[in-house]
Amino acid sequence: MSYVSDLSQSQEYLSFRSSVPLRRIVVDSDNTKGWRIYDCGPKKVRCPLVCIPSVSGTADIFFKQALALSAKGIRVISAEAPVYWNVKEWCEGFKKLLDYLDLHKVHIFGSSLGGYLAQKFAEYTVNCPRVASLILCNTFTDTSIFNNHDSAAIFWILPALVLKRMVMSNFTTEKVDPHIIEAIDFMVERLDSIPQTELASRLTLNCLRGYVEVHKLASLPITVIDVFDECALSSNVREELYKCYPSAKLAHLKSGGNFPYLSRSEEVNLHLQIHLRQFDGTPLSASEQPLLNRSH
Repeated sequence: MSYVSDLSQSQEYLSFRSSVPLRRIVVDSDNTKGWRIYDCGPKKVRCPLVCIPSVSGTADIFFKQALALSAKGIRVISAEAPVYWNVKEWCEGFKKLLDYLDLHKVHIFGSSLGGYLAQKFAEYTVNCPRVASLILCNTFTDTSIFNNHDSAAIFWILPALVLKRMVMSNFTTEKVDPHIIEAIDFMVERLDSIPQTELASRLTLNCLRGYVEVHKLASLPITVIDVFDECALSSNVREELYKCYPSAKLAHLKSGGNFPYLSRSEEVNLHLQIHLRQFDGTPLSASEQPLLNRSH
C-alpha cells in the first residue's frame, strides 16, 4: 500500500485537488510525454508565476502557493516535466509549453533542481527573453556540488527503489518542528508516486556536468529565498549563489528545511508577493489588477 501523509488528507490540499484540474499537455512529437500542470488564478494574466519542482516534487507540491496567491488575483502555474535526459531538451520542452499556453514571458519560482533549470532556461532564451524574473529557493548554479557526475550515466538503469533511497538520504532532519516533518512526509509520498524513468531523468539533469552562465542573467530581477536551518545544500553553496547574483534581493527564513514552500508557506507566499509587486501595473504583472491601493 502506498504511503499516505497527513498533508495530502488536509482540507486545504483536498480543496486544491477538487477545484484545480490537472492538465496533461503534450508538446513534443513523442505522444507518451506530457507536461503536467495546474493553472490557478485569472487566465487573462499573460505573465504568470510558474513554479518548477525539485527532483522529488510533483506539480502539486506548490498547492499552498497556488491557492493563496490565486486568491489575491495572481495567476500561478505549477509545471512538472516529462522525461528529458539533458538540460537543453528540458529547456526546449519548457519553451514549447509556454508557446502552447501562449505565454511570451513568465516569472519563475524554482526550488532546488527547479531553481537550477529556471536559471538555465533564462540563459537558454537570453537572445529572445522568456523570463521576466526569478525567485530561487534552496538552489544552486553549478552541479559540481553533487560529486556524482559519473553515476549520472547509469541512473537510467537503476531500480526505482535505489533512486528513491538516494533522494531520501537528503530528507533527514533532527528537528521536531511539526510543519517540517509534515512537509517531509508529504514529499516522501510524492516521491513514492514518481515512476522510475521520470526519477532517473530528473537525477540525471541534477547531476550532469553543468553550470549557469550567470553573467547572462545580470539584468534579471532575482529574489533568493533561503532557510537558515539544515537543508540538503551547504552554506558554501548558498554563499556561492549570493556571489553570483550580488544585486539579488535576499529573503531569509529562520527555518523551513528543504521544503519551505510547504513548511513555511505563509512566509514564502509573502516573499513571492513582495517580489511580484514590483511588476504591478506593467505588462509583466502576474496579477489581474495592479493592487496598488492596498493598505498593507
